[in-house]
Amino acid sequence: MHHPGPPRFLPTGETTQLAPRDPNPEAEYEWRVADAPPDSEATVGEAAVTDFTPDVPGRYRIGLDAPDGDHLLTVRAFASSYEGVDVAGGSGTAIRDRDADHAGIDYGAERAREGVGRPRVLLDATVEDGDEGSESAEVVVRATPTPNPESDLEASDLAVTVVVDDRDVEEAVAEGRRNPRDGLRTSDDGREIRIPADTVPDRLRVHGVAVAREPGREQRVSVADAVAVERVDRSGLTAADEVEPTDPDLAVPTGADGPAFETVRLNQPPEWTTDATVYEVYVRTFADADEGEAFEEIAERIPRIAELGVDTLWLTPVLQHDGKPHGYNIVDFFDVAEDLGDRDDYEALVETAHDNGMRVLFDFVANHTARDHEWFRDAYQNPDSPYRDRFEWQESGEPGTYFDWELIANLNHANLDVRRFLLDVIDEWAPLVDGFRCDMAWAVPDSFWRELRDRVKAKDREFLLMDETIPYIPGFHEGMFDVHFDATLYFQLRQVGRGAEPASTVLDAIDQRAEIGFPDHAGFLQYIENHDETRYRVECGDAAAAAAGAATFTLPGVPMVYAGQEIGQRGRRDAIAWEHARDEVRERYERLLATRADHPALGPEGDLERVGYHVASGDLDERPIVASGNIHPDDVVAFRRSTDDESLIVVLNFAPDEASVAVDAAHADRDLVTDERCVVTDGEGTERIRADEVAIVRETEE
Repeated sequence: MHHPGPPRFLPTGETTQLAPRDPNPEAEYEWRVADAPPDSEATVGEAAVTDFTPDVPGRYRIGLDAPDGDHLLTVRAFASSYEGVDVAGGSGTAIRDRDADHAGIDYGAERAREGVGRPRVLLDATVEDGDEGSESAEVVVRATPTPNPESDLEASDLAVTVVVDDRDVEEAVAEGRRNPRDGLRTSDDGREIRIPADTVPDRLRVHGVAVAREPGREQRVSVADAVAVERVDRSGLTAADEVEPTDPDLAVPTGADGPAFETVRLNQPPEWTTDATVYEVYVRTFADADEGEAFEEIAERIPRIAELGVDTLWLTPVLQHDGKPHGYNIVDFFDVAEDLGDRDDYEALVETAHDNGMRVLFDFVANHTARDHEWFRDAYQNPDSPYRDRFEWQESGEPGTYFDWELIANLNHANLDVRRFLLDVIDEWAPLVDGFRCDMAWAVPDSFWRELRDRVKAKDREFLLMDETIPYIPGFHEGMFDVHFDATLYFQLRQVGRGAEPASTVLDAIDQRAEIGFPDHAGFLQYIENHDETRYRVECGDAAAAAAGAATFTLPGVPMVYAGQEIGQRGRRDAIAWEHARDEVRERYERLLATRADHPALGPEGDLERVGYHVASGDLDERPIVASGNIHPDDVVAFRRSTDDESLIVVLNFAPDEASVAVDAAHADRDLVTDERCVVTDGEGTERIRADEVAIVRETEE
């Protein structure tokens, strides 16, 4: 279907890209504004891929005349909340048009402005017996809006706007069913809608946002959430059969004699990411391999990687490239790099990882090609080239690019040949792996990422999509990505390690996720180094590196280890010095990984709370701790991680010397990381937790 996808929720003045899906580059596509608010003068362009910018609040219907018929897309526009604030409205489309200074955009301005901030919303769905006045079962969608943590609003101050997916309305009508919108009923507060179940085609998707409205203030709109109800094939079942959902978290609420449905939260990260741990491999220096043997050497080391306790392998690009070792300048998107091995070797590597209980992430590059790519070689300085329109061009005649990257050329995603090509690349590699790490996600239009998500999730709901977007963008969790690079936490951990900020600010970095508008179910990749960054220990020292590493395993998120980090490697992209591994560093990471695996409270689903704490210096009665002045209170932070089943107290110490910390909570005396007693009593009878880089103890009742 060429339909352009899910409904859009936009502030006025923000531009969204519209593109036919699964396009045929030879076909004709024509856009129009089919319906708009009375005062609107908004238009769409004539190109197959075009832009639309709502100019007044209200509902728009955008029409697309395509080879498979006429399609309508709903756009809901809200009064702009970004006037005078240097943000892109949560959209990567606006960011990609900026220069290299995009990384300096002050997203904090939005959350601080007027103390409002973006609200959040969660949608859930069930299928229930119809209530009074209904003759059949009903799909019931409930919206739970939440004010921004920094806001002075209450949940009751938030409005909810919900839209049934235009694609599913189109399908229902095509099947001869009633239009799902015709029988839709909305509760007085807008937080619940009911749709007759007999109008549901194979799938019914509902999207919604929370809206903060206050007299005298502009509207703030949440990241949209979405939920689907999908029919289950019951052919051949008897009344005695029990229908099991394909996912244990999905519900089949009706009996054997009626229709069966599954409910799916469309923006929920894969279930396996709640306890995932990522290991990044810079493929060209990870193993001491001859030309063409890297895949084999990496595969041989996988059992040792798995023994560390990680379960997800991110491989930097494995495709044919221009000779630069990082591999991001790709010349052939459909074949693996000769210097690494052949296609069979790559598939054997993936299979070896799977056999060792590890998932594999493919590093997907959608923004650019190498200048050595055949398209670019033909198009450069050749206005008549058939590939000319597949790239962005500067007035100088040079290709569009970012920063000082002279060996790449930005693709033109408004070109249908480019979109068709990239979709074919997705189809080539997605079936082999468990997810994509998407390079430079901020530089690719949202419309493409939305299509990618629907395309891969239709075949595998558990396929992971991870964005590299720096700084992170809340809107990228709206039908695009599951897990986001947390460069904010990365930067703050560096600041703490340098002594420029107190350790407590790492908690501020976590709080910022919700403050700028991410929903609670968004996932975040937590790291202290990667192939683009200096090793943490080189910049901040061993003690701070140990604490920072521990932070990534004890704060809520998906922790990552960059190959060599676990053995004290100093070179960023140098060959891994396996023969000089620091065993004590690896053992420390093994203990951290084991502790996190044993205690779900440390994972993404555990709550994070601040606790009061006091850092001591001087001598305690049981043993000398540190001389006065060697530990500064800013070197240490303590916090609580908890679930319904357990509550833990975590102490992180970035200083070179051991710290003793009194916390405002009753706790056990044994460190879960080392399984050793870690509590001493000072001269005043106060119990204190001893911590080198980290200590984790169980919280107890008073």
